[in-house]
Amino acid sequence: MIAVPLFRRTERAADDAARTGRLLEGLESAYAARTGEASDLPLTDFEDVVIEGAMPLAGETYPPAGHTYPKRG
Repeated sequence: MIAVPLFRRTERAADDAARTGRLLEGLESAYAARTGEASDLPLTDFEDVVIEGAMPLAGETYPPAGHTYPKRG
């Protein structure tokens, strides 16, 4: 068996964007499972927080000035 590191040593913008996309896809699936066919029901507090955290506000840069993508190790 070949040992594969669980985490990469560096992060790139593409890694962050892919992870955010997967998070939002999961949220969409969970919302659909919770609401069924009714897509006009309000978000739960948790769903609202996930969306707020995943989507930067218009005009904001990401990552914020002085912050880089996480580096492990």
